[in-house]
Amino acid sequence: MRIGINGTGLVGRASVAAVVADVARARDQGFSSYWLAEHPTGGFDALTVLALAGQQVPDIELGTAVIPTWPRHPMVLAGQVNTVAGTLPGRLCLGIGLSHEVMMAELGIAFDKPIRHLREYLEVLMPLITAGEVDAQGASISCKAKLFRAPEQPCQVVVAALGPQALKVAGTLADGVSLAWVGKKTIAEHIVPRLTEAADAVGRPKPRVIATLPICVTSDAASVRAHINRNLAMYGQLPSYRAMFEREGASSPADIALVGSLAEVEAGLEALRSAGVTDFAASAYALAPVDREATNDLIRKWATFS
Repeated sequence: MRIGINGTGLVGRASVAAVVADVARARDQGFSSYWLAEHPTGGFDALTVLALAGQQVPDIELGTAVIPTWPRHPMVLAGQVNTVAGTLPGRLCLGIGLSHEVMMAELGIAFDKPIRHLREYLEVLMPLITAGEVDAQGASISCKAKLFRAPEQPCQVVVAALGPQALKVAGTLADGVSLAWVGKKTIAEHIVPRLTEAADAVGRPKPRVIATLPICVTSDAASVRAHINRNLAMYGQLPSYRAMFEREGASSPADIALVGSLAEVEAGLEALRSAGVTDFAASAYALAPVDREATNDLIRKWATFS
């Protein structure tokens, strides 16, 4: 299981310099990857930021986790992705997702037939990224195009897929999944089997399973968990995440987070690896400097030996 860093906590600052510095720190500390989210109404473009970071920081994979699909036609996204990938050969991973109905409503975009949308989106996006041309006619998304220049080294594409239908689409058409707020039991019993079955059915390689969770090594787990529930409670209210909590037997975001003693958090990481996670993107959530140092020491150790 490769260990990376999820820098989404910096997105609200909308500072390119802050992200570049964080990417450099992750690379210097031996992490294999760095992941950045894009909020639908935040006005901070993840691909542009990662392209700029990649010019200054070599030798680390850079990925989006994730870019919402609804606001951008797949031809537009493919053009941006192929441009960025050309400057970061072999280092870019595109993560895309449906986002959430409540967030699309803020943009005036209807969340209509999301699984059809996801399938048709990938049917346009993937050929443009892998071969540089497409001729696809869908009920909601169509595109006939040939790029000026075919991609020399296509980037991987992973999908924020959680439900059975979305997992089937991701396994059939993409390179894996990007997960947030999904626990070890759900990954082992729901995500990996459905995703792998879909990929095997069409002869695709073994999918990547990229997971992000808050992580904190601490002697005061109760305080950290309470803080998570106060500040991140909205995730437990979103239907797609709530369904994953129910599968896991969890009642709140804090129940999914990796929080506790060194032994407890390390056991949580081992459980994720055993469940089939190929990449863990750590989202450090420490309230005290001593916890921050202990957490960083642990994930750096895992990055060294992974």
